[in-house]
Amino acid sequence: MQVKLNGKVLELIQGNIVEQRDVDAVVNAANAELRTGGGVAGAIHTSAGPKLYQACIPLAPIVHGDAVITPGFNLPNKFVIHTLGPIYGIDKPSDYLLARCYEHSIRLADENKLKSIAFPALATGIFGYPIRDAAEVALSTIKRILPHTTHVQLVRMVLFTENDLEIHEDVLNEVVEQ
Repeated sequence: MQVKLNGKVLELIQGNIVEQRDVDAVVNAANAELRTGGGVAGAIHTSAGPKLYQACIPLAPIVHGDAVITPGFNLPNKFVIHTLGPIYGIDKPSDYLLARCYEHSIRLADENKLKSIAFPALATGIFGYPIRDAAEVALSTIKRILPHTTHVQLVRMVLFTENDLEIHEDVLNEVVEQ
């Protein structure tokens, strides 16, 4: 599913974040120390190779809502943008911190003159953010930020399961109508 926002594209697909060959940067659902882990962070670090962690060391630690950029190394993408989402119910206000992740990642991509960026559903795995609530924050934030970028032309949400994609499609329909 795609929508146009001031001539720019917000796209939702089902897939694997490390297989997004046609985007300049993928976003890592990072931990504060930018280390490999499970889920998205584990997949990105494994695919990028050990040089990714070496590039992360001087950038860590990061705080909730921050974003930093590294080369993509063995990924098909030039860059990885690392952001730390909130742990739902612990890091508050969760919606504000999650919105900052998307906003800071898109702005960092734009500052680095990237044309495209792919996000996973940040904070919805081990951090426990309910998928529908996370989709509302993510898509509302992207809708607000994307039309004002200079370089970023495409933001893709890569949803791992069909159910996650369906939820995001429902939420996007609601967000577009607002």
